[in-house]
Amino acid sequence: MATYAELDTDNIVINVIVADAEFVATQTDKTYILCIRGGIGWTYDGTNFIAPQPFPSWVLDSNHDWQPPTPMPTDGEQYSWNEEELEWVAI
Repeated sequence: MATYAELDTDNIVINVIVADAEFVATQTDKTYILCIRGGIGWTYDGTNFIAPQPFPSWVLDSNHDWQPPTPMPTDGEQYSWNEEELEWVAI
Protein backbone atom coordinates (compact mmCIF):
# COMPACT_ATOMS: atom_id res chain seq x y z
CA MET A 1 0.00 0.00 0.00
CA ALA A 2 1.13 3.52 -0.78
CA THR A 3 -0.27 7.05 -0.79
CA TYR A 4 -1.42 8.52 -4.11
CA ALA A 5 -2.67 11.96 -5.04
CA GLU A 6 -5.49 12.18 -7.57
CA LEU A 7 -5.00 15.14 -9.90
CA ASP A 8 -7.48 17.20 -11.89
CA THR A 9 -6.69 18.43 -15.40
CA ASP A 10 -4.73 21.41 -13.97
CA ASN A 11 -2.53 19.11 -11.82
CA ILE A 12 -4.26 20.21 -8.62
CA VAL A 13 -4.70 17.49 -5.99
CA ILE A 14 -8.40 16.73 -5.59
CA ASN A 15 -8.14 13.56 -3.50
CA VAL A 16 -5.55 11.52 -1.60
CA ILE A 17 -5.89 7.75 -1.27
CA VAL A 18 -3.98 4.80 0.15
CA ALA A 19 -4.03 1.95 -2.34
CA ASP A 20 -2.10 -0.83 -4.02
CA ALA A 21 -0.26 0.00 -7.24
CA GLU A 22 -2.42 -2.61 -8.99
CA PHE A 23 -5.60 -0.70 -8.10
CA VAL A 24 -4.15 2.61 -9.28
CA ALA A 25 -3.09 1.01 -12.58
CA THR A 26 -6.72 0.06 -13.27
CA GLN A 27 -7.96 3.64 -12.88
CA THR A 28 -7.51 4.72 -16.50
CA ASP A 29 -10.02 7.57 -16.23
CA LYS A 30 -8.11 9.24 -13.37
CA THR A 31 -4.58 10.54 -12.85
CA TYR A 32 -2.82 9.29 -9.73
CA ILE A 33 0.72 10.21 -8.66
CA LEU A 34 2.62 8.49 -5.86
CA CYS A 35 3.12 11.10 -3.15
CA ILE A 36 5.03 11.49 0.07
CA ARG A 37 3.90 14.99 0.91
CA GLY A 38 0.96 16.97 -0.29
CA GLY A 39 -2.73 17.30 0.18
CA ILE A 40 -5.93 18.48 -1.38
CA GLY A 41 -5.37 21.83 -3.08
CA TRP A 42 -1.64 21.29 -3.65
CA THR A 43 -0.21 21.48 -7.19
CA TYR A 44 1.92 18.82 -8.86
CA ASP A 45 4.56 20.46 -11.10
CA GLY A 46 5.65 17.23 -12.77
CA THR A 47 8.25 16.48 -10.12
CA ASN A 48 7.13 17.96 -6.79
CA PHE A 49 3.97 18.69 -4.84
CA ILE A 50 3.69 22.37 -3.92
CA ALA A 51 1.40 23.77 -1.23
CA PRO A 52 -0.94 26.62 -2.13
CA GLN A 53 0.81 30.01 -1.91
CA PRO A 54 -0.10 31.42 1.52
CA PHE A 55 0.40 35.09 0.53
CA PRO A 56 1.17 36.88 -2.77
CA SER A 57 4.53 38.17 -1.47
CA TRP A 58 5.87 34.72 -0.55
CA VAL A 59 8.19 32.89 -2.97
CA LEU A 60 9.19 29.25 -3.44
CA ASP A 61 12.61 28.19 -2.20
CA SER A 62 14.76 25.42 -3.66
CA ASN A 63 12.93 22.87 -1.47
CA HIS A 64 9.57 23.95 -2.96
CA ASP A 65 8.46 25.54 0.31
CA TRP A 66 6.93 29.02 0.46
CA GLN A 67 9.10 31.63 2.19
CA PRO A 68 8.10 35.11 3.37
CA PRO A 69 10.08 38.17 2.25
CA THR A 70 11.25 38.55 5.87
CA PRO A 71 12.02 35.52 8.06
CA MET A 72 9.77 35.05 11.08
CA PRO A 73 11.44 36.16 14.33
CA THR A 74 12.80 33.32 16.45
CA ASP A 75 12.43 34.93 19.86
CA GLY A 76 9.89 32.41 21.17
CA GLU A 77 6.89 34.70 20.65
CA GLN A 78 3.98 33.85 18.35
CA TYR A 79 3.62 35.82 15.12
CA SER A 80 1.18 36.27 12.30
CA TRP A 81 2.08 37.50 8.81
CA ASN A 82 0.67 40.91 7.82
CA GLU A 83 0.60 40.91 4.02
CA GLU A 84 -0.40 44.58 3.76
CA GLU A 85 2.65 45.73 5.74
CA LEU A 86 4.87 42.82 4.64
CA GLU A 87 5.92 42.12 8.21
CA TRP A 88 5.45 39.75 11.12
CA VAL A 89 3.13 40.96 13.88
CA ALA A 90 3.24 39.57 17.41
CA ILE A 91 -0.04 37.94 18.48
